[in-house]
This record gives sequence, C-alpha cells and structure tokens, in this order.
Amino acid sequence: MVLAPVFAALAACGGGDPASIDPASVSLAEVETPVRPADYAPDTAATTPDAAATTAADAPVTDATPDGQSADDSPAVLTDTPSGNKSLASVVASGARDPLKQPFASNSIWNMPIGSGARFVRANLNPNPANNIWAAMPGIDDEKIILKPTAPLVNLNYSNAAWTGRNRCTATGGLMYQVPMPSNYIIPNTNKNSSATFLMRDGRTLVQTQPVARCTAGGPGTSFAKFANVDLYGPGITGAHGGSGLSAIGGSIRLGELRPGTTTGPRHALKVNVYAKEALFKCTTRSACSRWPATTSDSYAVGWYGSANKNSNTAMKMGALLAIPGTTAITSLGLETAPAKQLAWTLQNYGAYIVDDTYAAGFDFSAEDGPDGNKRAEFKRDWGFDMNQKVQGNTAWVRDIQRIMRALNVVDNNSPTSIGGGGTPRQPLAPAIAK
Repeated sequence: MVLAPVFAALAACGGGDPASIDPASVSLAEVETPVRPADYAPDTAATTPDAAATTAADAPVTDATPDGQSADDSPAVLTDTPSGNKSLASVVASGARDPLKQPFASNSIWNMPIGSGARFVRANLNPNPANNIWAAMPGIDDEKIILKPTAPLVNLNYSNAAWTGRNRCTATGGLMYQVPMPSNYIIPNTNKNSSATFLMRDGRTLVQTQPVARCTAGGPGTSFAKFANVDLYGPGITGAHGGSGLSAIGGSIRLGELRPGTTTGPRHALKVNVYAKEALFKCTTRSACSRWPATTSDSYAVGWYGSANKNSNTAMKMGALLAIPGTTAITSLGLETAPAKQLAWTLQNYGAYIVDDTYAAGFDFSAEDGPDGNKRAEFKRDWGFDMNQKVQGNTAWVRDIQRIMRALNVVDNNSPTSIGGGGTPRQPLAPAIAK
C-alpha cells in the first residue's frame, strides 16, 4: 500500500481520491515518496511492544508448523511432492540451490512454475492506472533483505510513527525483537513500506517486520509491526506485506537477477502491488476481498477495492496469481527492452502474486534493498535507465511494462493442491536447497 505524502492527510480524514488531484500541483519528488494511509494497521501483526513479546509469532517455526500456522491450517505443500500432483517429483531439477539467493522449498508458492492445468481469467489491468500520468510504471517496493546471521544483534524498538509521516527514527515504546544487522547498515527515515526480513542466528528462522528504520550506524532500530516467523527451508508463504499477509522476501527481484547476458528472467514467482481501487474486485465483506495464498486484505478493503469502476472481476482479489498464458507468444507483445523480455519470460513461466495496494495510482514490483546492495541501482548500472518510472515518461521501459500489464491473466485455479494451476510445470522445479 503506497500513497504520496501530499495525499496522506486526505486518507487520514477519510476523504479525497489521490487521482483527483491536479498533477501539475504535485512535484515529482512528492509523487516519488509512497506511504500507507495514516490510520492503517496490519490486522495480523503485533502492533504493541507487549503484544510482540507474547505472541506465538516470536517462536521459531518448526517443520510441523510452517509459517506460524497450526498443523490443521497448514497448506498441503510441506514436501517436494505437492499433494494432488505426485508426478511433480519426476521433474525436480538436480543440483543444489543457495537459500540466501532463492529461499524456501522447491514447491513453495514462490518457486513453483505455472502448470499445464492453469485456467486463466483476464485480469483487465489498466496500463494507465486511474488515467493518471504520474502513476508509477513501474514503481519499486524496496524490501530490506538482511540475511546476516553472524552480524551483531540490534534492538528493534517499537515506534508508532508507522505511516503517519512522523519520524520513524524515534522509538515510542520498548523492545520488540533483537535481530542480526551489520553495524554500518543504515535504514533512513522514509514514508515508504520498508518491509524487512532478518535471518536469525540459527541460519533458518526469518523474522519479518514493517516498517523498519535504523537511522544511526551502530544504533538500535525501530519498527511498528512484527509478523509470524517462517523457516528459510519451508513453504515461506506468509510475511510482512500487510495488505495480503504474504512474504517480504519470497518473490522479490533479487540482486543478480534481470541482468544482461540472458534471455530468461528470474526462475521464481514475483510480487506486484496494484491500484486496488480499480484493479481488484469490489468486495463487500472482508472474506471476499482476498484469495489463497493471501491470509488477509487491507483493513480498508471494503469500500475501497474496485470502487473506482465497480470492478466485478471476482478473480482479481488480493493474493491472486497473475501470469501471461502460455498460448501468448512473448514476441507478439512488441517489447522494446531486454529486461522487459526477461520479465515477460518469468511472468509466463512463474507469474506474480498481488501482495499489496499501491493506494496512489501505480503498478509496482518488489525488489531487494539491503546491506548487499540495491536492485534499482544495479538495474540502472546494467541497463542505463531507472527501474522505477512514471507513465508520463513514455519511455520504452514504461511502454513495455504497460504491454506486459495488458497480457496478464489470473491463474484462477491456483490453490494449495494445484499451485500454479497444476498439471505439468512449464519449468523444472527448483533444485533442492544446499545444506
């Protein structure tokens, strides 16, 4: 969920549509800084220090209870042979995989390819969200990925600044958690989502929190909400994307991906944020606002999702898996840039999950930002242009993302027993994780 700061006051008092503001009155710097509604609070998070100290989310996960769920609620995907599709074992690739570069089990939702049984429904995404020339196309939701289990332990203290615009550098409560973080790593105060994932001392427990700040090298950090721990070697479904309850590391475009020298993109599913006011189904109850694997929807979903156009597409809910159907030739899309062709390959073979609302008009991808570097910076060094752009730029990259949006469909039969639609996967399953 992202909202330009000039719009935050409108959201806080319950009025005003960001798209209705005259773009000429808003500077590009303002439009570039996304925040959530000032009154937003993730439904599934521990939002006070006391709650964070007592919640079961603080307990390291076990193989019996992945993603902090009870055994009764766990998805039927706990091995490398998903339930209901036993033949998948025959296509598991040989070799090994670095879990720090591509985490979670081979049959995790983040690693499963689209299958031959996928049933598609048009997504009908507007390539010019809200018909706003300042819409992000694409925007980049930077995810703080901090996988440094031997780094010094740093206190994360509670801050209620959240998305109010107040300074996140200042704690307003007590200790939420201790996490390993390099001493010289700084996360400045912003109004962005700033979801974070930390790898703990045991080398497998992932702590996820949002929004995080650490404004002084060597000092403590702050956050607002902590989510259930997950296992680096498990399904890894849930996490700190508050609009869906989905992972803040799975599906991220990582450093080393979307680089020159290859025609294929990342070999895993991606994550996108959409302008929910027009892109998602106009739900009337919270239970109707999301679909598996999402565990929740935005607290304001009823009355906001689909309200701009009375969206009646029931397939388009928070958590939907988007993909380019295999019957669509990538060459037919007319893509102009090499990284867009790589993205299209990934979206046809693995797809992307809707994990958040942009709130202001836009279409975002999630990408890595952490002690090892920033994906946006790497992308610009590689390709010579910014990864995050605006509709009004009308560049080759912008036009390509719009073409990709038009081609996206929903995998309507994506489920715990048919991840990616079931049938024969378009690609071999990811190799087993090196241990």
